[in-house]
Amino acid sequence: MLKYLCALLLLYISYAWSELTTQDCRELGFIKNQAHCRECCTLDQLPAAHRRYPMAILEVCTCKFRAYPQIQAFIKSGRPAKFRNLTIRYVRGLDPIIKLLDSNGNVKETLSITKWNTDTVEEFFETHLEKHESLGNKQSFSVIEEEDDDDDFLKSNMV
Repeated sequence: MLKYLCALLLLYISYAWSELTTQDCRELGFIKNQAHCRECCTLDQLPAAHRRYPMAILEVCTCKFRAYPQIQAFIKSGRPAKFRNLTIRYVRGLDPIIKLLDSNGNVKETLSITKWNTDTVEEFFETHLEKHESLGNKQSFSVIEEEDDDDDFLKSNMV
């Protein structure tokens, strides 16, 4: 009995994996020549591993440094100074993310880096940021503090 079940299962699998006829494709709404996905798809110009971006922003909240000490270590170290086209932006309450920008400043990709270690962050920027020629020891990165709209957020608590 087990032998017959195995044979039946094998027959079913081979039928499922067999190629469809032209008539089967028509019934399913396909043209046989176009039934394969890669024939009608276009590939990106470069795979994600080879794309480089002119600018990047690392956004994080300083209140989250306790939860993400690896990101704090990266920011406080001299590592960001290697990347002139990197901006560090402090945004209240935000988990650490990286925004990759095109030459016009438009965000092309946003990545969560909550699980990354310090070396991974550095390696990512080395791989995905465009290289800029060194200006001697004057390499630097930008730090942008979040701007508060209210001059004094405790105004509403005044008695």
